[in-house]
Amino acid sequence: MAEERRRRKREEEEEEEEAEEWERRKRGRRKRRKRRRRRGGEEDPVDVLGEEVMGRVMELLDARSVARCTAVSRAWRGVAADDRLWAPKCAELMAGKAHIPRLTMIPTASKLSTYSMAIADGKRTRITKEDLCDHDWEFRFTIAAPEYWRNLDPSWKHTGPPMRRYFHPDGYHSADPHDAVWGGHECTYTIITSFAGNGCIRDHYVRINRWPPMKVSRKEDWSWELSNHLYRYNSIPDTDKKGCTGPLFPVW
Repeated sequence: MAEERRRRKREEEEEEEEAEEWERRKRGRRKRRKRRRRRGGEEDPVDVLGEEVMGRVMELLDARSVARCTAVSRAWRGVAADDRLWAPKCAELMAGKAHIPRLTMIPTASKLSTYSMAIADGKRTRITKEDLCDHDWEFRFTIAAPEYWRNLDPSWKHTGPPMRRYFHPDGYHSADPHDAVWGGHECTYTIITSFAGNGCIRDHYVRINRWPPMKVSRKEDWSWELSNHLYRYNSIPDTDKKGCTGPLFPVW
């Protein structure tokens, strides 16, 4: 009962804040109209059409165009940066993606900021320990692997699904029980990143024990691939994972 009262109180406070913000914007529009009339200049479309109509117009624009509208003026930014406008664009952006970045769950971030951070994270090719540990991985041999190895891979023989691998925060690397390739041997992993003199990444790869390094790549659906000439790892989609995945703060 007490929780319900607190919830209602929060909703009432939010409604009061929205009403105050609306009144503040109306007063600002009136002042801008008066100044333009005195100067004899053209009126701002936000003042002529109103914020609600301008918001409906911006709903028809793509995300890049709406983001540019935020730089026109303070009045335009008030419409173009509205969470109600960006919430469906965020949902559209993340539909069909293999992984949802954890940094999109920051509760204090605006929807515009969430969209921008998601775009930036989707282009990131520097993998972190959080990325490795948050996902399950499919393991497959390549055509260059010895035939004996490929015969142990059920995905090559079409007798079963690909084998799976798991990364753990303590640096341990494991597989499913009774994995024919794994054989129960102990495995550890390392993420290697080197930088050039100008601060750009020169080399970035993941290595399992002393096996050949695996280069890191990112796909359009934001999934990861680790690969070398013998085998490759692919992250398994997990968009429904609670708390999402990856680092909480931006990594470039």
